[in-house]
Amino acid sequence: MSVMLLLAAAYLLGSVPFAIVSSRLFGLQDPRTYGSGNPGATNVLRSGNKGAAVVTLLGDCAKGWLAVWAALQLGFAAPEAALAGLAAFLGHVFTIFLRFNGGKGVATALGVLAGIDWRIALASLGIWLLVAFISRYSSAAALAAAAAAPIAGYLFLGGVPVIAVLLAMSAILIWRHAANIQRLFAGTEGRIGGKKT
Repeated sequence: MSVMLLLAAAYLLGSVPFAIVSSRLFGLQDPRTYGSGNPGATNVLRSGNKGAAVVTLLGDCAKGWLAVWAALQLGFAAPEAALAGLAAFLGHVFTIFLRFNGGKGVATALGVLAGIDWRIALASLGIWLLVAFISRYSSAAALAAAAAAPIAGYLFLGGVPVIAVLLAMSAILIWRHAANIQRLFAGTEGRIGGKKT
């Protein structure tokens, strides 16, 4: 299998919108029609159906991890496997199935990190939990975790090409949270458990 074919397959895998799939399985509204309008686990949770939110979260994480794992199993080197993870992440954020308007990518990014190195994923998740617990803002937690991931990658892996993938994912995650950043500075961002995050 060529690298281009690997990346195309990873992109399509990442494009599967689990928020939409789980909502249909549980008989819920399209998550793009309520709350933040974001097709992700946090918004699906606003439906009140925790099962659908869990399925969304696990599905979005799994596709990021699977892209990296499958690439490694097929004999690709670590940098190419990391690129497959990035392709899956991009598929989630710019899914072809939703006119290139997907989720923010937090769960899928975590899955990619887990595929690359579980220590990076664990460190990023720890930062997310800490910031979420202290601030009660899921967006602030996501931004902190995004900033921490490349640092953790450098500490655990050193200056390898994989760090470029981590930096790219972090930059896109921060960009996707631009509106959240504005609301955080304005003091209008919803806290965890509130109506908007």
